Amino acid sequence: MPGRVNFSAIFDDVPYAQMLSKNQELFIRNMHSRTNIGVRLDYYMRLVQKTILNHTDPVTSLFTSPLPGFTDHAWVRDNVYAVHAVWGLALAYKKNADFDEDRAKCHELEQTCVKVMRSLLQCFMRQSHKVEAFKKTQLPKDALHAKYSARNWNTVVGDNEWGHLQIDAISLYLLSLAQMTASGMQIIFTLDEVAFVQNLVFYIEHAYRIPDYGIWERGDKTNHGVTELNASSIGMAKAALQALNDLDLFGAYGSPNSVIHVMIDEIQQCQAVLKSLLPRESYSKETDAALLSIISYPAFALEDCTQISTTRATIMNKLQGRYGCRRFLRDGYKTPREILNFQTLLQDPNRLYYEPHELQQFENIECEWPLFFCYFILDGFFSNNKSQVQYYRERLEEIVITSENGLKLVPELYAVPSNLVDEEIACPHSQTRVAAGSIPFLWAQSLYVLTCLIEEGFIQAAELDPLNRRLSTEKRPDTVVQVVVLAEDEEMKEKLAAQGIEVELLKNVEPFIVQPAHVLGRLFSQLGRSTKMKLSGRMSTDVGLLSTSKMYNVQDRILVFTPQFLDWQRFYLTHDVNILIDTMKAELFYVKTSWNVPGRPLVVMVFSNVMISNVSDDGKKVPLGMIGALKKMKSGYISGTRTILGKISDFVTTSCIIKLHYLTDDESNIDPKVSELLKSVLCSRRTESGGILRRSNKVKHSIGLQGEERSRKYSFVRGISQRHKSIMLDPSEVALMRDRRDSFVSSSSTGRKSSTNTDEEATPCSSPPVPLLSPTSPLLLRTSASGNRLNLLDNANNKYGTKDLNEVDCKDLVEMLLDTEILEEQADIVQYLWLKQGSNWDTKLGGRAEVTVRKLVEELYQKACHQRLWWLVRHTAGLLNKVTESLTNAVTDLLVRQKQITVGMPSIHEEPISCPLPPLELLKVIRAALVEDECGIMLTQEILIYLGMFIRTEPHLFTEMLRLRVGLIIQIMITELARGLHCSGEEAATNVTNLSPYELKTLLHHILSGKEFADRDEENSEMITYTEKTKAERTGIMQLGKRMKDHKIVDVIKSKEEMNMDNNMDWLQWLRRRRIDGALNRVPPEFYSKIWLILRKCEGLLIGDQVLHQNLTQEMTTGEMKFALRVESVLNKIPDPEYRQLLVEALMVLTILAENQTNVVLGPGLVLVDQIVHKANEFFLSDQKEANGDAVMCCAKSNKDPCGGTNGVCRHFYDSAPSGRYGTITYMCRAVISIMPHLGEDIECAVS
Repeated sequence: MPGRVNFSAIFDDVPYAQMLSKNQELFIRNMHSRTNIGVRLDYYMRLVQKTILNHTDPVTSLFTSPLPGFTDHAWVRDNVYAVHAVWGLALAYKKNADFDEDRAKCHELEQTCVKVMRSLLQCFMRQSHKVEAFKKTQLPKDALHAKYSARNWNTVVGDNEWGHLQIDAISLYLLSLAQMTASGMQIIFTLDEVAFVQNLVFYIEHAYRIPDYGIWERGDKTNHGVTELNASSIGMAKAALQALNDLDLFGAYGSPNSVIHVMIDEIQQCQAVLKSLLPRESYSKETDAALLSIISYPAFALEDCTQISTTRATIMNKLQGRYGCRRFLRDGYKTPREILNFQTLLQDPNRLYYEPHELQQFENIECEWPLFFCYFILDGFFSNNKSQVQYYRERLEEIVITSENGLKLVPELYAVPSNLVDEEIACPHSQTRVAAGSIPFLWAQSLYVLTCLIEEGFIQAAELDPLNRRLSTEKRPDTVVQVVVLAEDEEMKEKLAAQGIEVELLKNVEPFIVQPAHVLGRLFSQLGRSTKMKLSGRMSTDVGLLSTSKMYNVQDRILVFTPQFLDWQRFYLTHDVNILIDTMKAELFYVKTSWNVPGRPLVVMVFSNVMISNVSDDGKKVPLGMIGALKKMKSGYISGTRTILGKISDFVTTSCIIKLHYLTDDESNIDPKVSELLKSVLCSRRTESGGILRRSNKVKHSIGLQGEERSRKYSFVRGISQRHKSIMLDPSEVALMRDRRDSFVSSSSTGRKSSTNTDEEATPCSSPPVPLLSPTSPLLLRTSASGNRLNLLDNANNKYGTKDLNEVDCKDLVEMLLDTEILEEQADIVQYLWLKQGSNWDTKLGGRAEVTVRKLVEELYQKACHQRLWWLVRHTAGLLNKVTESLTNAVTDLLVRQKQITVGMPSIHEEPISCPLPPLELLKVIRAALVEDECGIMLTQEILIYLGMFIRTEPHLFTEMLRLRVGLIIQIMITELARGLHCSGEEAATNVTNLSPYELKTLLHHILSGKEFADRDEENSEMITYTEKTKAERTGIMQLGKRMKDHKIVDVIKSKEEMNMDNNMDWLQWLRRRRIDGALNRVPPEFYSKIWLILRKCEGLLIGDQVLHQNLTQEMTTGEMKFALRVESVLNKIPDPEYRQLLVEALMVLTILAENQTNVVLGPGLVLVDQIVHKANEFFLSDQKEANGDAVMCCAKSNKDPCGGTNGVCRHFYDSAPSGRYGTITYMCRAVISIMPHLGEDIECAVS
């Protein structure tokens, strides 16, 4: 090579060599050694030039496709992966350059990387309008395109002509941009480009809830263009977000203006969803080899070593072959049978892709991709697993193709020859395959070059990860959460000081500024805003706890923010001190486990005297729960979290401080409203609003109406607010509950007289004077949403007399509002005005204009929150359409963890929630299911929020539960209270409505955890039993028991016989358990995969009037979520939860046969599962007659008496244990043998 010194000739000249000093000789020998490195690098340069770079366009440098018909198309994903080899070779030359020529090659390779990345950026920026649209809609039609023209950066196909929504491709680009920038390259040149990249962050930050087409561009594996949530997309997005967080895109030449900001709460959401998905890829793919890209290079998206190993092992066991890995099970791409199908498609142009039943024909003949051996080798390098590297290197070298000029080429895939398909199906991995597709395949070729460069020592694996993402699995030090408690008023400060807790006043924290979380959300909305590109910045104003746990430098002022759960303006849940304390503990633990940025988290909490009013007995003391929590924080440990309690000034040097530069530089890019808000914040201005209705501490005065006349007029509307609110338990369900309880619990009185004594209603926490749910109440007749108000008034006229009610002048009622301080009376009057005059009617209360009925309801809502009158809080909140952002977060948390959600009552109307929606859209769905049931609407919101909390903190509670039917859950809560407190369904419904949010949450947790809930009456004392519970749970349950005792409306006097029956409730435990499990849709472990095995051995299963056909096994594999959902949808048609569980037990008996008898056939024809249950019930009743059991009192009698059992099954059979001689499983086994005599009586049923 020109310019090189012949070092070997120098060493042959011995006399000259002897003249050299030892140091010079060592230097020359080292140079001789590096020459050999240069030779090998030249080989790889030639390999990259001939196999990768020769596919680039000379103008754009984008890599073109070798596929016929797509030669001008440049796929984003393929381009990014192809440039990785160029980047890796540039790093090798930079590290090992001997001469200027080598440095020139290094520069050329680096600039090639820069040009490719900038060309892709230009493609994206030409579609900036789609980025803006996608942030709002998240619809596939608004997605950035997945491929562009390699010649001119333009689009090559239409928005709806390709599966463009591929979150992983954009995320891979952003991840590579971050890594290359960290390695020293400068790819981003201007602040406009910085703003665009910031908007790309917003584009992918909600990846955990955006179904896309995935890495294989096909969505659902049937290839019908249906998007689905893909783990590989979420993992790549998480990696990109983490890599870009606080990264300066200008590198060493940057400033705060060029730094990218990421909401770390969104990163944690991706992490949680990813953890719940793996090793599954999506609903239709039980695993996918693409997951290798997120468990190791390039994403390193997982932090749990166990989950990484599990995912890797799943891919090896299910997808690995001799020539590589299958992409996923039943992948028909480029198989001989797919080619045959394409020929069929030419004859039927209206047919799209595969029919679902055709997927089975691809089983065991899927193409194998050498690409994934490259991933395994890279994974071995990064995990320092030499045996893994050696094993896959040997396998890979056997299948790479050597070209005529000696270059190693990695083909796209290996396919089974068409003449060997049957042999391969009979004996998988036995036949010799042939290379097919692109040779070389740029994606695989690039990774192959990287493996060679690392193996020969030209680069270290760590050099491909300058951001050290590979260290994410390293154990981090335990996070210490810094906590600051502030008092909003002097009175609160003194009360806390009396308990030994010294805090600062909110107004005395200067120079720091404390603001609620929604202010930070408004400020973040300006991030990435660019008027030149018409980019609005961040759409969502919702910020999580991790974001509020930082300090922010804005215009040289330090801002700190309180968490959202402390914002009183958001939702009424924050008015319950107990749930506030419970949430506070959970959120502190969340911060501790999720924090992974420099500095310690800072959680600032502001408490006021209003928060604790009406909580303690005297309404003045600080609740013991709050005192205990604060003292634990002060001690340094609370609920598994290490804490430090102090002042804001104590934590400035140890906290994470972020400079929000975009709020100071260019005001033209800031929305004027936000600019005004910022000025207000920096000036620390605060506003307060006064009430409209009279406060209880004001002097009472009378306006016009005398006492007797006032009482007469008020009696016409008395109780209307309580009667109007309904509960999600319709009259038919109450009757059904009563029928089922008749044999073991004496029903309480179903009617209740309305009290006419005003003094009896004066207590703020008293229960409504009439039942919340009464089948006979004319005000509870359900009507359409449009006609509800008029019909309610008509019924009210019928009840009180049309003449008398019409005599009530609304103006008189308005005057009565000023004449009463009793909240229930105010609620009745305002409710009547709402119904008769409408929400916008101006009452002109107190001579003031524009005092509408809605404003009065808002005032009632605030006063009810202050007094903790929860039934009124929920009722007025429903009237006002109150909704919180937490509802969207909760629903999202449930959906992305593969839980289906329905709201409403199964017996009336249910509405599914199939995708994450904004709060107002969710409210519309709930209202569509519950119409005008205001309390039911608010209870549904609460239940969804609590379910979201539980699935984040205690996901084991949802094991083997696919669908959450909120209506059934509320019914179970009511029946549990009725059972535990020995009261009627109406009283239980009343009690549920009166429960505080914390008590409601406690009851829900009790039901989900499967623990006992019962009431004992001993010497006039009442308590809730509990075992093996945490202190928080015990506190909640005891409060619930005390609350229930205090809120008993009717004292039911039971006979001695009834009392004896009530005290012997243990014999109903199995009925209760089946009812709860059925309502929760809970099934045994691996239930759905076992049903798949049953379908392989019969023509189908008839469950109720629904059929599960055998052809489902042809469409789906045993571990697919889609199959589980199909089975679940059939079981959901069964209205009675306890009967549903018996059907589940019958199906489990069939699975025992299918598993233990490999050659058993359950046909011919459909298997009638209901018949098995009813036959088992017959055997049970027969044995009961012989043994003179309990059933002889009802169903086992010659003249059967109805016992309350559903679907013709004896209640005593429902209450039988599954195992044992008289267990339901034993009778099910006998029923199966009786119905299917061909199975033979020698079949042994293993009862476990």
